[in-house]
Amino acid sequence: MQDSQSSQQLSQAIAIASPLPRKSRQARVVWRNNVVTVGGDAPVRVQSMTNTDTVDAVETAIQVRQLAQAGSEMVRITVNTPEAAAAVPYIREQLDRMGEYVPLVGDFHYNGHRLLTDYPDCAQALSKYRINPGNVGKGDKKDKQFGQMIEIAAKYDKAVRIGVNWGSLDQEIMAELMDQNSKRAQPWETRQVMYEALITSAISSAELARNIGLNPDNIILSCKVSGVQDLISVYRELARRCDYALHLGLTEAGMGTKGTVASTAALSVLLQEGIGDTIRVSLTPQPGEARTQEVVVASEILQALGLRVFVPSVTACPGCGRTTSTTFQELAKKIDDFLRGEMPVWRTQFPGVEAMKVAVMGCIVNGPGESKHADIGISLPGNGEAPAAPVFIDGEKALTLRGEHIAEEFQTLVLEYVQRRYGQKA
Repeated sequence: MQDSQSSQQLSQAIAIASPLPRKSRQARVVWRNNVVTVGGDAPVRVQSMTNTDTVDAVETAIQVRQLAQAGSEMVRITVNTPEAAAAVPYIREQLDRMGEYVPLVGDFHYNGHRLLTDYPDCAQALSKYRINPGNVGKGDKKDKQFGQMIEIAAKYDKAVRIGVNWGSLDQEIMAELMDQNSKRAQPWETRQVMYEALITSAISSAELARNIGLNPDNIILSCKVSGVQDLISVYRELARRCDYALHLGLTEAGMGTKGTVASTAALSVLLQEGIGDTIRVSLTPQPGEARTQEVVVASEILQALGLRVFVPSVTACPGCGRTTSTTFQELAKKIDDFLRGEMPVWRTQFPGVEAMKVAVMGCIVNGPGESKHADIGISLPGNGEAPAAPVFIDGEKALTLRGEHIAEEFQTLVLEYVQRRYGQKA
């Protein structure tokens, strides 16, 4: 009986895991000839936000370009004052002069209706507006001021993200739902009422925008919270109730490892389930850390899930008592930095290079095997091994490096491999 069950199990191939397909509408975020599609069959997009004072047009333009070069396909900027709104066209102009046509997203709270009305050049220079329904006004003013912003978006055919945030949730909706909840025979937990308020605010605002005249394909929704399980609960239900493109991200992920892990945990679960069309990893930069780190993390999440490829992957072992730790660690970092540094140029010169796999291994146990599986790999000698580093290219041993300049020689081999293999596709 046991042998029969084993035979039956072996006759069925193990399913290959992959993210489920997404079923959302497709929005278009446009600047000149650069059309960034969001949703539908488009790739899951990476976006980020500047932390500069938007009034400083030069500094903001520089950071926007840095984020775009790192892989951000849309960049959001704060538009909170008349001075900031007046600076937006100049930021756009400087980026265009640099040949950087990444779409700009305006982040509006409280006074967006006035700024978009009073500064039409700002409204046209932006490719997308982010509107928070909880911060557009209270009472009778809420729908009127929201409507003003939507009318401008419709006039200029701009995409709109209706971004609900649990830190600034519409209190009228929350109060109404809490009142309804108190009358239930078995009341929901307060957190569940908050989930419902987030989703209700987002979807009702989207319906209002459609009634005002905004193209439904130009609507993107988000319901941001800062807890991993909360985000998963909210977005599962949001995706079930609507087909708008969805923006994913924890509202305040945190610093360093905490922010990276929390964002990866939440976004990976949802993306694997086919939920989410554009993502932002909201990291608080550590002192001296580049703003572009959040773009790197977002890109790595998508690449790890097999949803996209952005930069050649470097496989490296963690090291153990067998390895000459500093040697292979330094080489792995040097190669990774080299690949990332070259990618802004390589994307146009060497199509397909982002899918290349490089291995930098530390000893004979897994080194040759991993190197053979990579496009190009090197197996450094471990403790007690002969001072030689075999290099494998396309699964075959090509040569052996020795001496003090292994790192430089291997980097040269990687560059030659890229030019030879991917240069033919250009």
